[in-house]
Amino acid sequence: MQRPSYILAASCADRVGIVAAVSGFLAERGALLTEMSHFVDEDARVSFVRTVFEDDVDGEQAVPELQDRFREAVAQRFGMQFAFYPSSSRMRTLVACSRQDHCLNALLHRWSSGHLPIDIAGVVSNHDDARSLVEWHKLPFHHLPIEAGRKAEQEARLLDLFDTSGSELMVLARYMQILSPVACERLAGRAINIHHSFLPGFKGARPYHQAFERGVKLIGATAHYVTTDLDEGPIIEQDVGRVDHTMPAEELVRLGQDIECTVLNRAVRWHAEHRVFPNGNRTVVLSH
Repeated sequence: MQRPSYILAASCADRVGIVAAVSGFLAERGALLTEMSHFVDEDARVSFVRTVFEDDVDGEQAVPELQDRFREAVAQRFGMQFAFYPSSSRMRTLVACSRQDHCLNALLHRWSSGHLPIDIAGVVSNHDDARSLVEWHKLPFHHLPIEAGRKAEQEARLLDLFDTSGSELMVLARYMQILSPVACERLAGRAINIHHSFLPGFKGARPYHQAFERGVKLIGATAHYVTTDLDEGPIIEQDVGRVDHTMPAEELVRLGQDIECTVLNRAVRWHAEHRVFPNGNRTVVLSH
């Protein structure tokens, strides 16, 4: 019978012996190490470690027990920030969208197929367009329209829904509303946005048509954490695709939306698997 599996995500100032201390702690417990990634930011002199292992400890007290023993044996000595997670846990996620539903559809498909380690608590939108898609997946759909002069009230309801649904992550799947500084603070490190990579070049409506008019040769998408700096939060994932003069604007839209879906799915999966570490204005993604 296979033993329970856990993830350890840790970071600290770089020094000799970090990997040896982590692996030694697991070896002394008789834990089976199944995956380990380590990266050192040479400029900041910070070390990042992600380890997956099997251990005999089980039950509700498993994670607290691991944390207490690791803190005493390793973390205090190195000044580590760390956390343990059951590998089988699925991150409770609230998805927000507006009228464009391509990213939402891709998330729902991969979630329903078991390819994303998340549990979707529901979908919230300032429009009613996605209701049938969401309800077909047997998920709660929350229509929170924005009335003139009452945007703050709508956002407060959105944040309340995030809390009451027990969500740990909010995914802005083409949610075309700017979150207030208050919302950005409350969701810091827990909200992921997706957008095309033309910013700041082609802002506003129909960016792919603007790109077509300028004859761009590359289109792409960026997934990042939400901050008060609009569309400038720490980047989790990006990708690009080549285009040329033979492609009409509608083909750029199709290709661009495909890239947006792929990039967002990767970012959500890596975040839910605890592979993403904040590193100043950047991220470290231990994806392999």
